[in-house]
Amino acid sequence: MRGPTIPSADAPTSFTAATFRFFRGLARHNAKPWFEAHRADYERDVRAPMQALIEEMDVRLARLAPEITGDSKRSMFRIYRDIRFSKDKSPYKTHAACWFRHRDADARVGGDAEGGGAGFYVHIAPGSSFVGAGIWMPPRPILNRLRDAIAQDSKGFERIVRGSSFRRRYGSLDEDATLKRMPRGFPETHPAAHWLKYQSYTAGRRLSDTQATSARLPTLLESDFAQLLPLVRWLNGALGLRAAQRR
Repeated sequence: MRGPTIPSADAPTSFTAATFRFFRGLARHNAKPWFEAHRADYERDVRAPMQALIEEMDVRLARLAPEITGDSKRSMFRIYRDIRFSKDKSPYKTHAACWFRHRDADARVGGDAEGGGAGFYVHIAPGSSFVGAGIWMPPRPILNRLRDAIAQDSKGFERIVRGSSFRRRYGSLDEDATLKRMPRGFPETHPAAHWLKYQSYTAGRRLSDTQATSARLPTLLESDFAQLLPLVRWLNGALGLRAAQRR
């Protein structure tokens, strides 16, 4: 079995124009022969700078939110797509992404995470990079707990997601997955009706290609993480995942 290519010592520690060239090429030739012929480019221009970013953000999170961690070996999402139930059989993702999670939460994301919590997400792709936070499409038991917490503390939740600085930078929570009707067990007239229809509780903003390839990306992300931290901590608190003062 062929082992992974080891990045050279002079591999870039930041994303560069070469990162986006690789993804544009992969989008045009999304097949194993092309990827294997350009595996060294992937290791050097995508994987190495993403691992460097994860390590740098973990150091910064140790100061900002000690309970949230990043691991250079586990926080980066695989480049391979899960095509088992997809009509699109393209084998590779045309972006890179990583996830920073609560140290006591499930490492998985979305419906597969039985004990998942809220965290921070970074997505790198030509023309569509972004930073986000929250909890995406949690399984039903976790979603029910979040809805119950919002129903009981709707004012506390709204202070975060309707705060002036939050709205100015992120607009509102992402509305890609919301119900048209109230979830079972809640009346249509509930004062938190708007928020109870959400199936994900996430927020974020786009990053330009210039920002994504800047050496200042970690500083920019730290600023966003700090502004999104109240949302992350509120959601985690609703799930019994506590904030920490130190690691």
